[in-house]
Amino acid sequence: MDPKENLVLLAAALLWMVISAETSQATHLPGCQDKCGDVSIPYPFGTSEGCYFNDHFRITCDTKITPPLPYLWSSKVEVLSISLDGHLRILTFVGADCYNKSGARESRKKSIAILPAFPFSNTRNKFFGIGCDTIALISGVDLHGQTYSTGCLSLCNDTASVTNGSCNGIGCCQIPIPGNLLRYSATVTSFKNHTDIWESNPCGFSFLAEEESFNFTIANLTSIKNTTRLPSSIDWAIGNQTCEEAKKDLTGYVCKANSGCYDSSNAPGYLCNCSAGYIGNPYLPDGCQDVDECKDSNLNRCLKKCQNTNGNYTCSCPKGYHGDGRKDGEGCSADQLLAVKIFVGVGTSVIVLVAVSGLLYFGQQKRKLIKLKEKYFQQNGGLMLQQRLAGREEPTSAAKIYTAEELEKATNNFDESNIIGRGGYGIVYKGIFADNTVVAIKKSRTVDNSQIEQFINEVVVLSQINHRNVVKLLGCCLETEVPLLVYECVSNGTLSSYIHDRNKAATFTWETRLRIAAETAGVLSYLHSAASMPIIHRDVKSNNILLDENQTAKVSDFGSSRLVPLDQAQISTMVQGTLGYLDPEYMLTSQLTEKSDVYSFGVVLVELLTGKKPLSFERPEEERSLAMLFLSALKEDRLFPILEDCIAKEGNAEQVDKVARLGKTCLRVKGEERPTMKEVAMELERLRMMGKHPWTNVESNYEPTEYLLGKQIDAFGHGKSGESSAGYQVLGAVLLPSGGR
Repeated sequence: MDPKENLVLLAAALLWMVISAETSQATHLPGCQDKCGDVSIPYPFGTSEGCYFNDHFRITCDTKITPPLPYLWSSKVEVLSISLDGHLRILTFVGADCYNKSGARESRKKSIAILPAFPFSNTRNKFFGIGCDTIALISGVDLHGQTYSTGCLSLCNDTASVTNGSCNGIGCCQIPIPGNLLRYSATVTSFKNHTDIWESNPCGFSFLAEEESFNFTIANLTSIKNTTRLPSSIDWAIGNQTCEEAKKDLTGYVCKANSGCYDSSNAPGYLCNCSAGYIGNPYLPDGCQDVDECKDSNLNRCLKKCQNTNGNYTCSCPKGYHGDGRKDGEGCSADQLLAVKIFVGVGTSVIVLVAVSGLLYFGQQKRKLIKLKEKYFQQNGGLMLQQRLAGREEPTSAAKIYTAEELEKATNNFDESNIIGRGGYGIVYKGIFADNTVVAIKKSRTVDNSQIEQFINEVVVLSQINHRNVVKLLGCCLETEVPLLVYECVSNGTLSSYIHDRNKAATFTWETRLRIAAETAGVLSYLHSAASMPIIHRDVKSNNILLDENQTAKVSDFGSSRLVPLDQAQISTMVQGTLGYLDPEYMLTSQLTEKSDVYSFGVVLVELLTGKKPLSFERPEEERSLAMLFLSALKEDRLFPILEDCIAKEGNAEQVDKVARLGKTCLRVKGEERPTMKEVAMELERLRMMGKHPWTNVESNYEPTEYLLGKQIDAFGHGKSGESSAGYQVLGAVLLPSGGR
C-alpha cells in the first residue's frame, strides 16, 4: 500500500478515536460549561441559564480567583465534587470554643449550615466532637420541618490516653445524624474550661463531616481551628416524586433513552442510571452510550467470534463448528464425525482423572469453608463468649444457632427496605422465617474489638434474663463476617414515639402510662436484684422501651449494659449513655451504680408525665433540661401547668401528684439518697392499685411505703433532711458541682 494512503488511514483513525472519546465522556449539555476550576459540572447541574435542570442544581463559578471555585446556588457553600449517583461533596466549617490558661473564654463560634434543598447524607456523614473537656451539641431541622437535637461527650485526662484513629469518646466522639437533615447548628462547650489540660488542648471543636474523610489524630486536639473547613456529603435527587410516579408523568420524566430510575434513599425524588450494557450520563439525550463488550475479553464470554449489539453482545462459532460459542454455555464443537469420536475417546480416557481431581477440589473447598467459618467464629468473639459462659454458675438459656443462609433468606439478603431501626452499635432488620415467624435481626456495623465486646456483652446479659417485659433473645449467628443477634420482633414502635407524637399522645391515657412505667420499673428491679448476677442497663431511655401490639413495655438494647460482681457495689467505666438521661453523679465520677439506672428511669417517668423531651434547645436555657424544669416546677408548686394536657384532664390529680413526688426522689443528685428500683417498682404498683380501687384505704398503707422509700422521704415525696442539692448547679442537661463548669 502507498505510504500516503497509510497516513490518510492513520489520521482518520485518530480523528474517530477523538470523536468517540468526546462522545463517551460528555456529561453536560452542548454549549455549557463542563468544569469550574478542577471540579466537573455534570448535567443536571450547570453554571448558566439553560444548562441546569432547575435552580436547585445551579452552580456559581467564581472566576475572580485562581483557580476558579464552584459554589452551590449563590451561597458560599464550596463544592468539592459532584457524582451522578446522587452525592455531592461540600466544605463545612468547624465550631470551636477556646480558653486561655486561666480558664477565661477567648473565642466561641458555631458551625452552621443551611441548605434550601438536598439533605446531608446520613450514611456518609457523622457528627464529631474533639477535645479532652468537650460537650459537642447539634440541633437541626429536616425536610419536613421536624426538629432534632443531640450530642456527645469527649473527655480525657491527658493526651497519653488518646489513640490515633480511635473516636470512642476519649479525645474524640462521634454519633450518626438522622435522615433528611436540611440545616443544622453545631456548638461546643466544656465542663472545666480546659483548665486541667490547657497546654495540650485549649479548645473544643464540633463539626459535621464525612466519616471516611476525617481520621482523628492526637494532633487534631490543637491543629483544628474554627476557620477550618472539612468535607461533608449531601444527597441530591430529582423532584419530589417517587420513581414509579415520575414514570407516569411523561412530560416531566428526566431519565433519557437506555436508562431507568430508582428512588432516593435520603430525600424526596428519584435518580437515573444507565441500563445494563450502557454507560454515560442518563440525564442527557443519548447520554447513555452502548458498551462494546467485544473489545474487552473481561466483559464477554465468547470463545471465538463476538458481535456487539445495543446493550449486549452475541457469540458465534467459526466455520466448521456449531454451538453457542460461549465459555459458560455449549461452546463450539467440530462438525466432523471423526472429531466427535476423538472428543468422546479423549473424554472417556480422562474421566477418572477429572473425577478424582473434582473430589480433591471440592474437598479442599470444603476445608476452606470450614476454616473460614472458624475464622469468623473467633473474629466474632466465639472464644470470648465460651469463656464468659463457662465462668457462670448457671447454664445459659437455650438459644438457637442460626446459619447465615437462614438469616439472608429471612431478610431478602438484608435489603434496606427491611430496616426497622438503627442503634449506636448496629442496624436492626425485620426477618420472616419459612414458618412465618417474624423476628428482629441485629447486625453490627463493623468488625472491630469494641463492637465485638458490645456484641458478646449483649449475648451474655440477655442469655440470663427471663422476663416478660424484656425483648427476648432467640439466638445468634457467628459464621458471618459481622456478628448477628436474633430477637423477638416488637414492631409497635418505641415509648418515645408515643410520648412525643402529638396524635398518639392525645390517646395515650394516664392508666396506660402508669402501667408502662410500672412494667419498666419491674424490669429494672429484676435486673438489679433478681437476676443471678446484678445487671446495670446503663442506657435507660424512652427510645429503648418498645411497645407490643397490646402496648406492653419491652425493654431493649443491652449493648451498653454491665454485669456487677456480687462483691461490688459500683464499677468504674468510661461514661456512656444519652444526654438528658445521664446520672450527673456517674458523669462526674465515672462510678457506675444501680442508682444510675434509677436516675435515668426518673427522667422517663417525667417524660410520661409532661410529654416533653429530656433535652431541648428550643426551650429557654434554664429549661433545656427536663429534669431541671420538672424539679423547679415542683419546688414552686406549679406541677400541673407542665403536665401533658390529656393527663391533666383525666382527673387523677392525687395519683399523678404521688407519681411526680416519686419521680422527684429518683432525680436526687446524690445516688445514695435515691430509692432502689425495687422500691420504685413496688410504689408504682401500689399507686396503680390506688387508681383501680379508689375505695381502698391506700393512705393507711402509706407509712410502710415511706419506710420502703427511705426515711428521708415524707408522705409527699419531700426530703426531710433537704434535697442535698446544695453545692450543685445545673448546666444544660448536666448537673455539676457549684463553682465549676
